[in-house]
Parts: sequence; structure tokens; C-alpha cells
Amino acid sequence: MMKRPEILAPAGDFIALEAAIDAGADAVYFGLGTLNMRARSTVNFKLEDLPEIGARCRGKVKAYLALNAIIFESELEEVERTIVAAKPYVDAFIVSDWGVISLCKKHGVEIHISTQMSTSNSSAVKFLASQGASRIVLARECTLAEVKDIASKTNVEIECFVHGAQCVAESGRCLMSHEIFGKSACRGECHQPCRRKFKIQAVDFYEGLDGKPLHEGKTAFEIEPHTVLSAKDLCSIGFVDKLMEAGIACFKIEGRARNANYVHTTVRAYRKAVDAVLAGEYTPELIKELETDVAKVFHREFSKGLFYGRPGRDQFADTEDSLATTVKRHVGVVLDYFTKAGIAHVKIQDHAIRPGDELQIHGNSTGVVEFVLGELHRDDERPPEAVRGEWVTFKAPRCRVGDKVFFVEHRNIKG
Repeated sequence: MMKRPEILAPAGDFIALEAAIDAGADAVYFGLGTLNMRARSTVNFKLEDLPEIGARCRGKVKAYLALNAIIFESELEEVERTIVAAKPYVDAFIVSDWGVISLCKKHGVEIHISTQMSTSNSSAVKFLASQGASRIVLARECTLAEVKDIASKTNVEIECFVHGAQCVAESGRCLMSHEIFGKSACRGECHQPCRRKFKIQAVDFYEGLDGKPLHEGKTAFEIEPHTVLSAKDLCSIGFVDKLMEAGIACFKIEGRARNANYVHTTVRAYRKAVDAVLAGEYTPELIKELETDVAKVFHREFSKGLFYGRPGRDQFADTEDSLATTVKRHVGVVLDYFTKAGIAHVKIQDHAIRPGDELQIHGNSTGVVEFVLGELHRDDERPPEAVRGEWVTFKAPRCRVGDKVFFVEHRNIKG
């Protein structure tokens, strides 16, 4: 009988954290601004947020702290201080450095091995387990058959990425950003040069007897497809049952730098898929529905990753643009919420709204709520729309003062 895998969601801020919990995540993982693989992200928690994170997660979901960047000698004291400070509030630490592993063992905290360690065989899994690891995030280069083989030969929990961005380099250990910008991907500072357009330009190697160029190298060609180093995103919705059959204990969703809407949408889709497999209701119709759902939020072209084979030309994206079928337009801010009536009082600051519009409200405590807008009210009036500079009230799910309101615009994506 297949076991129910843990669904592990990314959380870059409190809105995403709430969104993950509401959407059905079993656990969340996050960073504290440094020492992790999303250190340069504009969304990240701080050390002082730990008590609040612990309070929100306790009794609902497990919390894992990422400490998986390359660690230098001068940072060991900071790492140890972080472990000590986080220990009361988190359930495990995601690590990839032997020094960090030793410090985790010293302080008696649970260890999950990051994919940054490129663990790709059962011998490595067994050794890491002997060193105190309770879970191993396998290298993304492992095929599904290899994952199943490793899981069958070991007694430690196996975790795999099932959705999100993929790196062109081996388990994300890329030097391009470091060489070009002086910002290391292995330190969580990747500037993603692989996602840009590229061209071939002629270089003059020919000189005359006098040592001067015989011609100037000005010819240049833009490469097609021009994203020759940009890997497609992983989407496993269509083979969740196979992942479960392989014995994967935890389904990890990439996206700590993504917004709360991305987190809410992807977690909810994989929650439905896993539950459907266990209930015997995982059908082609459901797969199509869930693939449509995850396509609504930021993504590049989807692929099956490397679960069904080694890298090839078909793993690279043809465009650097997001193919999301929906985009959010900022509407305004919640001025008040009348709980008994279920009414929100909103100030319109940007995009106009009309009855029938699809809206979202985002907030640190609210997470993400979605609904179709009903009647608008302004005192005794029922205006046909509300535009910038106006206030309006309408029925809405529970939200809070200061929450942001968004209009959801649907896009026709060709592909």
C-alpha cells in the first residue's frame, strides 16, 4: 500500500507561509536571509521572525530551516548561533556542508541533506544516514527508476523536488553567476545569466604579416532557441502516482523566491493529486484540471525534469518569458473588515473592479484568498464599478486591515 508523502512548500514571507498552510502543505521550508540558496531573494525571513514562524506552524505543519549555502571559516560562529536560535522553533535543518552537519549533531537537531550535496546513489544515502541524517534530498539528476531503486535499498526518508525551476548545472552548483557578476549561485546569490538571450559574434583570429587584423569581426547571430542554457520548469502533476510508487517520502516544491499566489496554487494542486491517488480518483481529467491550475502562476515551459532520462535538447526552454495564464493587477488596500457581515471596505488605488471580476486578497495573516466579486456598495449606491481614488464595500472572505487586493487578469498564452 502506498504511503502518503509529505508535501513540502516554500515560504519566503508570512503571506506565503499562511498560503502554504491553507492550501494543505504538511511542512514548509524557509531561509533567514543568509547562509541559504535564496539569500539574495527580495523575500526572506529574519532571525527575529523565528518565534512567530514557530507559533504559526506549531500543531499545523512542520518547519524546516535551510542552511545549505557553502560556508566559509569566518561564518561558522554565525551558523552555530543560528542553529541555537532556531532549534526551539524548527523541526529540522536542511544542510549541505560537513561543518554545518557537525554543528547540527553537536546541538542535537534533526538533519536533512540538501540536494546541493548531489546524493545520487544508495551507498551515499546510507553513509549520510550513518552521520545522523534523517532525510536525503536526492540529486535532481536521478531518474525515477534510480529513485525507486535507492528508496528500496535504504531505510532513510527520501525527498525529491516535484515542481518548479531547474538549474542547468549539476544539482545547482553553477559558476556562471560568480564568473560574470561576482555573485555565487552556491552562496544563494545567483543572478541567473542562464535565463538570458545569447548570440554568437565573430572574433577576428586572422592577421596580416604586419600583425594587423585583415578584417573586423562584427558579424553576430542571435541563437535560436536563444535560451540555450535555460532549463524548462519541472511539473510532476501527470505522474504523481509513479512518484508515490517509487517510495518518495516527501514531495518538495521549489519557489522560495515566488509569491504567495504561486505557493497557494501549486501546493493546492499537489495536495489534490496526492489525495486523489490515495482515494483511487487520480484520473486523466483531474490531471488536466490540475495542470491547468499550476499553469496559472509563474512558470517557464513545463517538462518532466530528469525523472525519465538524462538531459537533452528537449530540456531547454524556447523562451525566457513566464507562461503564466494569469497575472495579478494591484487594486488597493483593505481599510476595514466587518466580520459578522463578511464585508470588506476597500480603497481603490490602481486597477478598477466590477462585479464578476476574479479577485485575490493577500495578507500576512490572511495568506491568499480567492473569490468572484459580487455587488459593489457605497452607502446606498450600487455602483457598476469602482475606480482609482474611490472606496467601496463588498462581500469577501475573511481578511484584515492593510491586506492587499488584486484583480486576476487571464492571458491567452500561445504554446
